[in-house]
Amino acid sequence: MVAFHASALDGVARNSALPTPLLLRLLAFEGDGDRPPRDALQRAGLPELAVVAILAHPNPSARIDFAMSARAEPAQRARLADDPSPKVRAALAYGPEVYDPRTKVAPLPDAVCVRLLDDPVPSVRTALLDSPHLAPSFVASMATHHSSAARREAVRAWEILPPGERSALLADPDPEVRRAAAQWECRRDARVTSELLRDPKSAAEALRRGLLVRADAERGVAERTHLVALAENPSLPADLVERLAVDPDEAVRLAVSLRPELDETRRMAIDFTVEAFDRGDVEWVRDGLADPEVLRRAAASVHPMLRRAAAQSPHLPPDLVRLLARTEDPLVEDLLSVHHPDTPEEVLMRVYARLGGTFSAWMAETHPRFPREGLAARYADHPDGNYRRLVVRDPAATPALIERLSHDPAVWTRQAAAGDPRLPLHRLREALHVPELASSAGANPALPEDEMVAVLDRAVVPA
Repeated sequence: MVAFHASALDGVARNSALPTPLLLRLLAFEGDGDRPPRDALQRAGLPELAVVAILAHPNPSARIDFAMSARAEPAQRARLADDPSPKVRAALAYGPEVYDPRTKVAPLPDAVCVRLLDDPVPSVRTALLDSPHLAPSFVASMATHHSSAARREAVRAWEILPPGERSALLADPDPEVRRAAAQWECRRDARVTSELLRDPKSAAEALRRGLLVRADAERGVAERTHLVALAENPSLPADLVERLAVDPDEAVRLAVSLRPELDETRRMAIDFTVEAFDRGDVEWVRDGLADPEVLRRAAASVHPMLRRAAAQSPHLPPDLVRLLARTEDPLVEDLLSVHHPDTPEEVLMRVYARLGGTFSAWMAETHPRFPREGLAARYADHPDGNYRRLVVRDPAATPALIERLSHDPAVWTRQAAAGDPRLPLHRLREALHVPELASSAGANPALPEDEMVAVLDRAVVPA
């Protein structure tokens, strides 16, 4: 198979106008023992005939791709729970890899997770326990499971577990389960904190989050072993907070500066340094990304890391979005553009100009507020191809302009034009045979069905 034919085939596989008969033909494709194109397997809204074809595909890799599709319904993917291949079942158990923080993956039904948790193959069970997509109800249900690994994961649902199950986990026969449970219970029980401090594996976590008695807090300051962790502890006595605020270790002072109880005057009196690319992973803000009061305190702070932490919330009210958009912190702008659907257009354009490349292309294609009108007039003759490719977003761009851009010196601009349905048909047919444009042309929704058929024929996809 010639390389550009394969590229065109990948484009056709993700074409939103692909007729169902051609989709089914693609899904039956095995090539030389190969699987169908991943974009065909992971399309949104697959018809039932297509799902049946995937579930019965002889190549396990095809079923793995479907098992890890973020666009498939959980009930559709769940039908792979009895797949003969452990690799397929493990892929199903772990679920989709998600790179866009705005993408939410619905969990598999609890009953299916129960079956996967008792799968005879260890890799399947491990994949399920490692999955980031489990429903809280299922995580909590593992507290009484016969597997110690499952009980250890159940502590993640500590706040919703009944008191009796918490007590059972704290007294579990497995030491790792007991330790995991104690690391949650120590937040409300100073006795448990003291016990964890005697365990080198647990000391740092206990100092960071555990309820401390005075003696344990003073000992932690004196020993300095996990001083940054201790500086974050919510129960650290105020006088010890003041002592750590002038500690010679800069990392300790920075940790103190992020404490939630400080007012802004006291916070900014601390000598700390924030790195230009420190995203602001502040636990009390991260845990409160949907809490209006937490967001307001963090977004209105003069501390860069708190503003950056707040910018990662999709729940910011309009006034806080506007406030953060005026901070003149490039990282705040970057984080807003990724996480918030109402990021102002001027911020999106600054991020686009600053970052360029793949990220800017992704943002322009996916962000709901990224501008459209007026781009053709502004950028059709821009010296930077990164801007010229924005022209295809403008509803006012003419077919002649799109065709001109399909010959642009910048490959990304040519590709954007090749995928635009306004591209004249004669040029669209030409683009199918240009290696770097074939994939974009194949995905063009204006591509006639007979051309799609021709692409499948050239790729030797059986009828």
